[in-house]
Amino acid sequence: MAVTIKELRKPIEVELLEFEKRFKAAMKSTVPLLDKITHYIVQRKGKQIRPMFVFLMAKLLSPVQDKTYVAASLIELLHTATLVHDDVVDDSHLRRGFFSINALWKNKVAVIAGDYLLSKGLLIAVENKHFDLLEIMSHAVRKMSEGELLQIEKARKLNIDEEVYYEIIKNKTASLMAAACGIGAASVTDDERIIAKAQRFGEAAGMAFQIKDDLFDYGYQNIGKPTGIDIKEKKMTLPLIYTLNHVDKSTRNHIRSIVKTKSEKKKYQKEVIQIVKENGGIEYAETIMENYKNEALDILASFPDNTSKDALTQLIHFIIDRHS
Repeated sequence: MAVTIKELRKPIEVELLEFEKRFKAAMKSTVPLLDKITHYIVQRKGKQIRPMFVFLMAKLLSPVQDKTYVAASLIELLHTATLVHDDVVDDSHLRRGFFSINALWKNKVAVIAGDYLLSKGLLIAVENKHFDLLEIMSHAVRKMSEGELLQIEKARKLNIDEEVYYEIIKNKTASLMAAACGIGAASVTDDERIIAKAQRFGEAAGMAFQIKDDLFDYGYQNIGKPTGIDIKEKKMTLPLIYTLNHVDKSTRNHIRSIVKTKSEKKKYQKEVIQIVKENGGIEYAETIMENYKNEALDILASFPDNTSKDALTQLIHFIIDRHS
């Protein structure tokens, strides 16, 4: 039976409760509109996967310190800022089943709110003089921006090969997971080798996390109906890239024609999904996802044994087994 997020939280339940108090306080503003928006965000919190990585990585190495709470708040503030901005970029009106900030308060307010969250995260690190945490996070934000722009650039021509795809998701998604593990480690140790190893672990976990997201678009493991959202948005995900590289020229041109000109229509999204399934795109992406999972577990195996290590192992399996 798969482990639940509630079970995963148990080893760090006390720390997460304290974190949530501090995070809520960090979101507050004297501007009524901003305070209303941040309250809305706090009430609709997600799984808090990244703060969990921060606390578990810290506890893997040492007892949690005050700096660890700063690290967790920093990662969650910056992650939330990117989600608010992503919804504007993607013109998305839903986030975790609720209306997005831009849907309720329009794009201009959403962009400013995202900027506010970003600045609050940076200020938390600066005010506490945790410049090492700030350096790790700044690199992650840069990589995320580069990954997003590289994806936009390549999507126009539909010419992404696997290596470019890995570069995109390493920057867009894995960099933030790597940063969460890196700042978790940095909150309790100054050993740069350990911090770097923690970041490598987080990066591998983040790569597996993103490929699982890719698979959701195809109704992977009958979790739900195929969504076709990535196809609609002309995103070149791993199952599609593999398929384009392994079908004949006629089929390849047909897929590209659909994605370029007809991807808005469900009928054509389903056609592409079927072609991908028939040509091994799902199985290939699943294999690569498993490889990254195993890489993360191999890195984790080199750390000392304790309850946090067990929880991190379960968290990696959760990333692969999750249904949303």
